[in-house]
Amino acid sequence: MTTIKSTPKLATVFGGSGFLGRYIVRSLAKRGFQVRVACRRPELAGHVQPLGNVGQIHAVQANLRHRWSVDRAVEGADYVVNAVGLLAESGRQSFSSVQDEGARAVAEAARSVGAGLTHISAIGADPNSESGYAQSKARGEQGVREVIPDAVILRPSIVFGPEDQFFNRFADMARISPFLPLLGGGHTRLQPVYAGDIGEVVGMAGENRVAPGLYELGGPEVLTFRECMEHMLQVIDRKRVFIPIPWPIARLQGAVLGMLPGKLLTSDQVKLLQRDNVVSAEAEQAGRTLLGLGITPESIDALLPSYLWRYRLAGQYTRVGKQA
Repeated sequence: MTTIKSTPKLATVFGGSGFLGRYIVRSLAKRGFQVRVACRRPELAGHVQPLGNVGQIHAVQANLRHRWSVDRAVEGADYVVNAVGLLAESGRQSFSSVQDEGARAVAEAARSVGAGLTHISAIGADPNSESGYAQSKARGEQGVREVIPDAVILRPSIVFGPEDQFFNRFADMARISPFLPLLGGGHTRLQPVYAGDIGEVVGMAGENRVAPGLYELGGPEVLTFRECMEHMLQVIDRKRVFIPIPWPIARLQGAVLGMLPGKLLTSDQVKLLQRDNVVSAEAEQAGRTLLGLGITPESIDALLPSYLWRYRLAGQYTRVGKQA
């Protein structure tokens, strides 16, 4: 177990109970931080407590739309992380209120207590994008820079890990459907990055081992959407027929599915998938990447088998090579 110092620093992690957030919490706990997990439903955040020692991690209620709860969550904090993000809008949880105004609220709260800040954005953040998600991410970055110029801003590509909503979603689809859709023909390039690698960067930033500025985080491989699906099918040992979906039809599907419960696909997500999601040449040249920070990124080939086995015909007892 991690040895806790007599006077540990306090880190507040907004969105710490989510998919990426739990890896950030674990990274900070490993470094001896006392971790305060700020989330909308703290009664559902019990799964993060075993990531540290007894009493090291605790959850508090906070909603980025309610500034008073944000201020309360950062009281006494030495370090603040904003890992809150939306892939689809729902009710009052809009891109603007959470990823734009909410990001600024967290930055202002962190500044008020003199805490350092790491903000999680996304590759593709662009104020001129057709996607509302990308626009709000860009506005959020701008707000953070205006409030805390020396903040660390991280832009990850598609994030993968045991709880992800990318490989898991399509593997589950492949379990019951003989077909898999390829939006736009599946040519969009992605650079999947392991959630644990992002958590490591956040932990390093908490130790002041990451210089302020903007970083782009991607894995060791640049793959097309189709290649990602091929890797996934190989791991779960299934054969499926790919159905190319032209962008106009994909946008129509997104508009329809986005109105259904679960929001399997939205028109905004279709707009995002029309652009490559990879680390830029500028970030690589400047060393503002995982490799530039001294981290060797994990590959999907190394990690997908560790959690996608459950989608095989007989789970972990499937003899790999006999495809269904």
